[in-house]
Amino acid sequence: MKTLDDCRVAIDAIDNEILELLNKRMIIVKRVGEIKNSSGGAIYRPEREKAIIQRLTQHSIEQKGMLNASAIEAIFLEIFAVSRNLELPERIAYLGPEGSFTHQAAESRFGAMSDYLSVSSIHSVFKTLEAQRAKFGVVPIENSRDGVVGETLDLLAKSSVKIVAELYMPIHMSFATKAKKLSQITKIYSKDKGFGQCREFLQEHNLVNVEQIPVESTAKAAILAAQNPNAAAICSHIAAKLYSIPTMFDHVEDDIGSQTRFVILSDFKNEKSQDDKTSILVRLKDSVKAGSLVHFLQDFDEQNINLSKIESRPSKNKGGFDYWFFIDFYGHIDDEKFQKVLQKHKEEVTWLGSYAKGENSEI
Repeated sequence: MKTLDDCRVAIDAIDNEILELLNKRMIIVKRVGEIKNSSGGAIYRPEREKAIIQRLTQHSIEQKGMLNASAIEAIFLEIFAVSRNLELPERIAYLGPEGSFTHQAAESRFGAMSDYLSVSSIHSVFKTLEAQRAKFGVVPIENSRDGVVGETLDLLAKSSVKIVAELYMPIHMSFATKAKKLSQITKIYSKDKGFGQCREFLQEHNLVNVEQIPVESTAKAAILAAQNPNAAAICSHIAAKLYSIPTMFDHVEDDIGSQTRFVILSDFKNEKSQDDKTSILVRLKDSVKAGSLVHFLQDFDEQNINLSKIESRPSKNKGGFDYWFFIDFYGHIDDEKFQKVLQKHKEEVTWLGSYAKGENSEI
C-alpha cells in the first residue's frame, strides 16, 4: 500500500469483513437468548465474559497482535453489551443522576444501548431490584481512599439481591465552569467527598475561600454549575461533557490513584469460573465471647481459603456494641473447602454472592 487512499480502501474492506462476522455472531447470540429464555438461564454471565477476554488476550499475545488486554476488553465489553440486548433487553438501575460515576461504571459493563434507570439513592437501587422493576443494579461498595460505603453493606445484610459482578474504576475529577477566569467564580458545587478529595487543588488555586456547596452527587454539581456562569463544579469529565460545561482543569484530585469498587446486583447465582471471589455476612453467635472471631477465621485458615477483606459493621439489631462482619474471600460458594467451613457455621453465615474477580483499573 503506497498511498493514503490505498490504506483507506484496505481499511474499508476489513471493516466490511468485521461487520459480516459480527452479524454472524449476533445470529448465534439470538439463538442463545432463545435457549436461555426457555431454560431460565441468566443472560448476564460475567464469568463467561471474563474467560473470553482472557482467551482472546492470550491469542493476541501468541499472534503478536497490536491489541493488549485493555484494548480487547474495551472492544469486547461493548460487543457483549449489544449481544445481551439482542438476547433479552434488560433494565439497569444505578445511583444517579445521569453522568455520575456509578452511571459511568454501569455503562462500562452494559453498554450504551441498554435501558438505564437513574434513582436517587443506594436504597432505591435495592428497592427497585426487589420490586423487579429492573434486572440489574449498580452501586459503589468501597473507595480506595474513603473506605467502605456503609449503606451498601447494610442493605446487603437484609436484602435478597446478590452480588453477581464487581468492577474497579479510577476516579478522576474535573474542574468545570462557564466562567472565563477563576476570579469570576463565586461558588463551587460538588459532593462532600469531592471537596475532600481535591483540597490541594483548591488551595493551590486560591479557591478555599470561595463558597463550597455540597450536593448529593457530582453529576448534580454539574447540573447546577451549568445554570450559573459564575459557578463551578468538581465533577467527572463525563458529567461536564454531558451538561455542556467547559472543563478548565482535568485530574484535580489529590490522589490520582483513587479507585472505586462497584458491584453489580441481581437475583441469580453465577457458575464457577477459574478466578472467583465470594462475599459473605457473618453474624457470630457468641460475638462478645473472647476469641470468637479468631476461632471462626481459623476454620478458613485450616481450609487454605485466602481472605481479601474483612469489615465490621454495627448490627443495629439490639442495644450495645454488637457487630456483624463482612468478609470477601477468593473462591466460590460451591468450592468443597468453603462448604466444609459452611457446615460448621450454617446459622452464622449469609451468602451475598460469588462472582468473577474484577481487575484493578489501570490509572
